[in-house]
Amino acid sequence: MAESERPRTEQRTEQRMRPAPLLFEPAEATADPEHFFDLESIEDPRELLDRATELTHAFRAATDRSIEFQAMAAAQLADPRRFDRLTPALIAERAEWTEDYAKKMVEYGRDLMRGGADKH
Repeated sequence: MAESERPRTEQRTEQRMRPAPLLFEPAEATADPEHFFDLESIEDPRELLDRATELTHAFRAATDRSIEFQAMAAAQLADPRRFDRLTPALIAERAEWTEDYAKKMVEYGRDLMRGGADKH
């Protein structure tokens, strides 16, 4: 699991950052493949670097948070108390993961739900 390869202190620091908000773009703007959060319209390279950096931090934070929710969902689906529980192989198939990664995500999700991992 890529997230587990980073030191926990680095993960906590990144998670505490308050990134720029991700705003949904209007449908007509996203239809243009050159349009990306209005970055193409910024002419000042300093401003462009600042805004692009803000977006990078926001996407990383969103990715980290999404992974936590994936892990918790995987753990819930694999819960042996559920009558409709799924095996790691079925979770892997559903999430397009390898079975080994699904097992790691189930354990990570269990840890999150027990409060053993940093939660937001």
